[in-house]
Amino acid sequence: MDRRVLLASGAAAAVAAAGGAWYMTQKPGTTSIATVTPVASEGNAGNAEAGVDTTGITEMTLGSDDAKVTLMEYASFTCPHCASFHQSVFKDLKADYVDTGKVKFIYRDVYFDQFGLWAALIARCDPSRFFGIADMLYAQQKDWVGNGDPTGIADRLRKIGLVAGLDSDQMSACLEDEDNARALVAWFQQNATADDVTGTPTLFIDGTKHSNMNYADLKVLLDTALES
Repeated sequence: MDRRVLLASGAAAAVAAAGGAWYMTQKPGTTSIATVTPVASEGNAGNAEAGVDTTGITEMTLGSDDAKVTLMEYASFTCPHCASFHQSVFKDLKADYVDTGKVKFIYRDVYFDQFGLWAALIARCDPSRFFGIADMLYAQQKDWVGNGDPTGIADRLRKIGLVAGLDSDQMSACLEDEDNARALVAWFQQNATADDVTGTPTLFIDGTKHSNMNYADLKVLLDTALES
């Protein structure tokens, strides 16, 4: 599991805090991108979501609503362990359990940094393409994260979006939507706090929390849940 702490420290809470200073930042060679400046103090981070409307956020799901078992994952597009999970475990999980109607899968974003938020804004730009774009983001994580240069990351995320079928104007609108970015961060904070999520990937099988695991171990837990 990625052991970076999300909520325990003032700095981590600040990145997640909608109570921080939100602004539109012009990156060289790109259009403006909604981002968050980690300036919220530990004292006000707990109230970061106050007043932020999150009702318009779409829950990203796969599988049948009638599935007997629900598996929820908290993950970050900049988390290497999440990339490994999605490039190995998730493929078999989807084929064996989600596509067969046995398990409903819910994906919830975690934001360690502004780049993970940018990636989510691209992935969520067209909800019908979300999981396809998510697959691309995880498969190409090392490439688009690169050396951490914001300009390069923004450009590479746009290229992924174009390959996935988004157009430039569509991506610009999504990346510049400050209200949506603020709502996503507030929604993440609300969910992570309620579910006591402290790292990624974190899995919940019918509400019971589990840390990252290989497919064989996950399969045992899912089969047990299905047989209960």
